[in-house]
Amino acid sequence: MITVTNLAIQFGKRVLYKDVNMKFTAGNIYGIIGANGAGKSTLLKAISGELEPNKGSVELGPGERMSVLDQDHFKFDDFTVMDTVLMGHQPLWKNMKEREALYAKPEMTEEDGNRAADLELKFAEMNGWEAESEAAQLLQNLGVKEDAHYKMMAELSNNEKVRVMLAKALFGHPDNLLLDEPTNDLDLDTVQWLEEYLSNLEQCVLVVSHDRHFLDAVSTQTVDIDFGKVTIFSGNYSFWYESSQLALRQAQNQRMKAEEKRKQLEEFIRRFSANVAKSKQTTSRKKMLEKLNVEEIRPSSRKYPGIIFSMEREPGNQILEVEGLKAVDTDGTVLFDKVSFNIEKGQKTVFLSHNPKAMTALFEIINGNRQADAGTFKWGITITTAYLPLDNTAFFQSDLNLVDWLSQYGPGNEVTMKGFLGRMLFKQEEVEKKVNVLSGGEKMRCMIARMQLKNANCLILDTPTNHLDLESIQAFNNNLVQFKGNILFASHDHEFINTVADRIIELTPNGTIDKLMTYDDYIYDEQIKEQKARMYNQ
Repeated sequence: MITVTNLAIQFGKRVLYKDVNMKFTAGNIYGIIGANGAGKSTLLKAISGELEPNKGSVELGPGERMSVLDQDHFKFDDFTVMDTVLMGHQPLWKNMKEREALYAKPEMTEEDGNRAADLELKFAEMNGWEAESEAAQLLQNLGVKEDAHYKMMAELSNNEKVRVMLAKALFGHPDNLLLDEPTNDLDLDTVQWLEEYLSNLEQCVLVVSHDRHFLDAVSTQTVDIDFGKVTIFSGNYSFWYESSQLALRQAQNQRMKAEEKRKQLEEFIRRFSANVAKSKQTTSRKKMLEKLNVEEIRPSSRKYPGIIFSMEREPGNQILEVEGLKAVDTDGTVLFDKVSFNIEKGQKTVFLSHNPKAMTALFEIINGNRQADAGTFKWGITITTAYLPLDNTAFFQSDLNLVDWLSQYGPGNEVTMKGFLGRMLFKQEEVEKKVNVLSGGEKMRCMIARMQLKNANCLILDTPTNHLDLESIQAFNNNLVQFKGNILFASHDHEFINTVADRIIELTPNGTIDKLMTYDDYIYDEQIKEQKARMYNQ
C-alpha cells in the first residue's frame, strides 16, 4: 500500500500538481496517463523517493518493500546479469553479501557465528536458496538467454539491458512495484508474457506506458493527470478514452438536457462493464464501474493531432508483387528468405518477425533504398507510396526551420505548410524552430506531416508509434482504420496491429506465414504456433 498525502510538485513557477491525496492499495494495478509533460514519470519519482516533492509525504505500509524499474542502463555495468537481478531484492542482497564476508574470514568469533546463524535464518525466510533459480526463470521469460546470465552487464546490448532491468524490478515479489514504460524495446511475445505476469499479481503496481493494449490488459484503475490535478477513477485506458470522448461530445451539444446526459453516461458504463468479460479482473472492474459517479466523467484537456491521410489517386488492382525475396544482415544472419506474396487492393498488412531487422530490411528493399540478396518485387503502375522509416535521422540534419523543411516535400505556400504543422500540434512560434534540435516525438510528427503531403494510396510504416504520446498514437490509429488505400506496416503496439491489420505476414529465414485474420486470432492459434516453431527452427 502507498499513501500519498498533500503532495505538491513544481519546477520554478510551473506547478505540475498540488494537494494530491490518494491511496494505492494491494491487488490493484494503476495505469498512469496524461499528456506529455503532465508529470507522469515525475509522480513515480516522487513516490519512489528519487525526487523530493515541494510539499507532502509518501508512506508505505508497515514493513513493505518497494521496487522501481531503473532507467539507467549503465548503472550496473560492473556487475553480472545475475547479481543485477538479485540486487532488486535489497534486503536479500545485503544478507547475501554479509554472509559471504563472514564465511570468507579465516576464523569466526562467537559473535560472528551468532550473526551468521541469524543471517541464515533470515536468508531462508526470504527464500534465498531459490533466489538464483527464480531470477534465472524471470530472465528466461523476458528473453535473456541462459548463456548471458553470468555475463557482465557491460557486455549486453541495450535491448538486453532493458530486459535485465525489468527482471530486477520484478524479482522477489515486492509489495509495491513502480514501472515507467516497461514495454519499451520488448517484442510482442515478451509484452504478452508481462501482461499475464502482472495480471496475476496481488501486490500494488503503478505503471506508466504508451502501450494502450498493455494498459487495458493490466490496469484495474486509471490515474489521470489533467487540469493540474491527479485523479483516480475506475476502469482502464479504453474506458477513460471512450468516456472522455463521450463527455466531449456532450459538452459540445449545449442543448442536451441534464437527465438525457446522465442516461447516456449510465448506459455507456453498463455497456463497458459488459465488455470487460475477457479480463482477469472482470469482477473487480465491474464492481468499481458500478460505483462510478457519472459526474466524474468529463472531457479531457488533451489535444489530439489532426492526422488525415487522403488519396490523390484511386489504386488499381495490382498493388505489389513480391517473389523469392531474401535479405541477409551484415553479420551473415539470414533475416528472411523465400518471401513471396501479392498484396490485394485495400489490404492492410502487418509484417512480423522474431528479428525486428527483418521488417526494416523488407521496407527498405521495396522502397528502393536497399538491394535484395535474392528475388524481385514490382509495384503496380497506379501505386503511389508514402514511407515512414524506422530511422529518420538523415531527414533532420539541416538548420532549416519547420516550414522550410516541410516545403521540400509537397506543393503549397507557407500558409499551407503552417496549416499542416498546426494540425500536428506545432504552435505558431514553434514552426520557426530548427529541425536539427527537435525531440524524437517532434521529428515523428514532422514525418507524419510529410507523409500527408504526398496524398499516397499506399502507406509504408516502420514502427510508426515510436516516440509518440498516447494522444498521437490514438489519432494515428483512428485514421489508419478509416484509410481506404493499402497499408504495409510493422509495429510493437498490440492495439495498433489488432485494429488496423486484416492480413498478417510473418517473415522467417525459411519463408513466410501468411494469414487473413486479426492479430488476436493469429497469436492464439495453436496450429500457427506449431508452424512458427518449425519455420524458425529448420
